[in-house]
Amino acid sequence: MVKTNKLTIREWDASDRPREKYLSKGKNALSNAELLAILFRNGTAQESALDLSKRLLTSANNSLNQLANFTVEELLKIKGIGNAKAITVLAAFELGRRRRSEKIEEQKKIKYTEDVIELMQHQLADLKYEEFWVIFVNQSSTIIKMEKIGKGGITSTTVDIRLIMKSALECFATGIILCHNHPSGAVKPSQADIQLTNTIKQASTILNISLIDHVIMSNEKYYSFFSEGLI
Repeated sequence: MVKTNKLTIREWDASDRPREKYLSKGKNALSNAELLAILFRNGTAQESALDLSKRLLTSANNSLNQLANFTVEELLKIKGIGNAKAITVLAAFELGRRRRSEKIEEQKKIKYTEDVIELMQHQLADLKYEEFWVIFVNQSSTIIKMEKIGKGGITSTTVDIRLIMKSALECFATGIILCHNHPSGAVKPSQADIQLTNTIKQASTILNISLIDHVIMSNEKYYSFFSEGLI
């Protein structure tokens, strides 16, 4: 049997090592695999961090969007990926997601349903389970904050209306916008969605807080209670 001796990244020419390449040529010069290799720091006895990164990307069809939606359990099924590497990758994606949300959130006003979609698509796109979010706005429709109220399964999530009202009062919101996703792709509201919306509207009216809209999203479509005349 012929043995092939692969060079570790440390043995590569300095200009080819991902970290050194980042410093000398800048972040835009690095491939996705090279950026992942920097996160991994080291590979395995059989392959370099870069080779492991390439194989990981291949398992996600070379799509960062697909890779970002892997769970820890799914990553651990890939040879060479342990808890540390799995959590490092997902933490990096989560930081990127939070940064995008902050950037959109800053000084953002909600004027149309499309503004809600732009704001929430980074939070809800490609999720395999339901999440329920509330956007709190002031009198001029400027966002005060966003808050995840519920996280559930594939077909439903539990929402505590008291928490929504408590948060609205604490931040002095004059309006709220509800938003949740349907992983199935069908955005037509269920009877439970309609009943929940009506109950929240009743509660918010008592507190003189306006329920502006309830938006149901999938990757491709959305449904607006306001646009459909249900609010």
